[in-house]
Amino acid sequence: MIEQEPFAQADADWLELIAQARDWLAGPIGGMMLAEEQQLLIDELERYFGGYLVHYGPHAELPASTGNIQRGVRLGPPLPGVEIACDEAAWPLGEHAADVVLLQHGLDFCLSPHRLLREAARSVRPGGHLLVVGVNPWSAWGIRHYFARDALRRARCISPARVCDWLNLLGFALEKRRYGCYRPPLASAAWQARLARMESWGPVLQGSGAGFYLLVARKLVVGLRPLRQLRREPRGQLVPLPVAKVSRRDSES
Repeated sequence: MIEQEPFAQADADWLELIAQARDWLAGPIGGMMLAEEQQLLIDELERYFGGYLVHYGPHAELPASTGNIQRGVRLGPPLPGVEIACDEAAWPLGEHAADVVLLQHGLDFCLSPHRLLREAARSVRPGGHLLVVGVNPWSAWGIRHYFARDALRRARCISPARVCDWLNLLGFALEKRRYGCYRPPLASAAWQARLARMESWGPVLQGSGAGFYLLVARKLVVGLRPLRQLRREPRGQLVPLPVAKVSRRDSES
């Protein structure tokens, strides 16, 4: 019997999409955005504690530091650097298995963003966090994606407001939005260095024109259902009866 290769039945378009996105992130333009993301993620992950962080996205490397999280696991298609190969909508994880799930451009480069987001949300434990990194459509990067000839052309560039609506429907509360990469998508390393000062404009611009966004959402804890209290029937009250007044003269007679 001939053994089949892993994921022999996987969607060829999906595998090609992820491979192209990985090559783009390794290039000069995608690499500039990725470097800014890694700095932001290292700062954000310092806040979290727990056992497992699950990373999904074309980029197969975890941030340089995962803070106080004990173990990071990389999910995705059967490509180098992926520890657990799986379909985007069928993660081999139990429900509530992860303390933190990081979708780093996973929604940008996927076949079904709704199915992927539901699978990621299912894997987060109550009280855990889901982090979503995506290309900001309201930026020079979002405009370039319409004219690009590389993998950025195939990115979905879903707006952060729409992703927030989806997270709300899945039982998550948005804690914060963060933005980064204010430099335009230029391939020249010399121009990237000259415009590096633009990254300090973030606090002033408040996300306007940033190349990517980071959404941090917490999974709401479902409380116990309160028991229905039994109805208490009103009891009768003792009402004092009027007492007739008797004078001393009447009592002597």
